Amino acid sequence: MHSKKKVLAAAFAAVAALTLSACGSGGDSADNSVAEVSSGTGSAPATVLDQPFTKPDLVLTDTHGAKYDLRERTKGKPTLIYFGYTNCPDVCPLTMSNIAVAKRALPKADQEKLQVVFVTTDPERDTPASLGSWLKAQDPGFTGLTGDFPTIQAGARQIGIGIDPPKKEKDGTVVSMHGAQVIAFSPKTDKGYVLYSEDTTAEDYTEDLPKLVKGETP
Repeated sequence: MHSKKKVLAAAFAAVAALTLSACGSGGDSADNSVAEVSSGTGSAPATVLDQPFTKPDLVLTDTHGAKYDLRERTKGKPTLIYFGYTNCPDVCPLTMSNIAVAKRALPKADQEKLQVVFVTTDPERDTPASLGSWLKAQDPGFTGLTGDFPTIQAGARQIGIGIDPPKKEKDGTVVSMHGAQVIAFSPKTDKGYVLYSEDTTAEDYTEDLPKLVKGETP
């Protein structure tokens, strides 16, 4: 069983903005070098928050090009939220893959209840179509959201996730800085009460998802 710790949400919010992962992608070529990814704070995979986060007030566009009100659409449902981008070469696809593996281990009814929301931090390149194609390869049931960057950044800040606009380096490498945490929201309270670091494994998620679906503390 993986270890967990409790922290104050307000204290974590100050730390999260400083522990960003640098993800790099050299244009469209998969052979180009990528920027090194920070390992963050090296903390335990799961953090149970003493003061849960309020769900972000976010209205964005889903992968079908339709309006998506995050609070309205996920109300009363167990929800995992992650901010990342499809050109990320490492932590983003690994995180979503780990969650997908754990989701498949759930009973069918629980799989249908669980909402996994991926919000892009690179909306200029992550169009609804490209985001939808990328997520479909992970799990067709995942929800992808895009929109204007200031709105996304403000929404992330509401739950202590820091993100910076993608920057293109002189060598053509595109670097995006974003918090790599996954936050679980309870179906009972709609509050974000458990936080997962980028070091969380598929086994960790597999162990915790059955409880998160019920709104229990893992």
